[in-house]
Amino acid sequence: MTKRTSAKYKIDRRMGENIWGRPKSPVNRREYGPGQHGQRRKAKLSDFGIQLRAKQKLKGHYGDLTEKQFKRIYNEAARVKGDTGENLVGLLERRLDAVVYRAKFVPTVFAARQFVNHGHVTVNGRKVNIPSYRVKEGDVIAVRDKSRQLACVLEAVGLAERDVPDYIEADHAKLTATFVRTPKLGDVPFAVQMEPNLVVEYYAKNG
Repeated sequence: MTKRTSAKYKIDRRMGENIWGRPKSPVNRREYGPGQHGQRRKAKLSDFGIQLRAKQKLKGHYGDLTEKQFKRIYNEAARVKGDTGENLVGLLERRLDAVVYRAKFVPTVFAARQFVNHGHVTVNGRKVNIPSYRVKEGDVIAVRDKSRQLACVLEAVGLAERDVPDYIEADHAKLTATFVRTPKLGDVPFAVQMEPNLVVEYYAKNG
């Protein structure tokens, strides 16, 4: 098992939830944690524990971003007018790797980061290899011609388990996607409930 795959499953197990809705998640087989003590009754989480878990879940969903990256995005969301939790999700969904994943060009968000890193993607006709690059409304994201027959692309396009959300217009024949608008929390097809309001509470109390 690759390091990335094991990291992905580790996050699922730690959360006790299948946070990407993947059919192969270990949580589909058992909902308790790994190891010999995994089936013990879980202690009731404190308010801090609930807020921390909400943060880890959201951070994990986007490829387990580092705390530094996530905090930077949060601070930016807090500075913009409006609901900080909604702003946070909007900024996360504008990451290039998130758009590549949502457009179903690759099967996982981890693969999306690698795919962008390796130079397989263009934005408005220019190669961009920075996964955290922030797309704007109207930007056209495309898989480069030489990358269209990659196994991960062919696999992802055929995945029945998830649909492309309506804030992205994807053309799988041409392998292009237009980022139509910045989504609200309710627009994003999370496989489990995300609670960015608890993330806001976490940072309000723990800086």
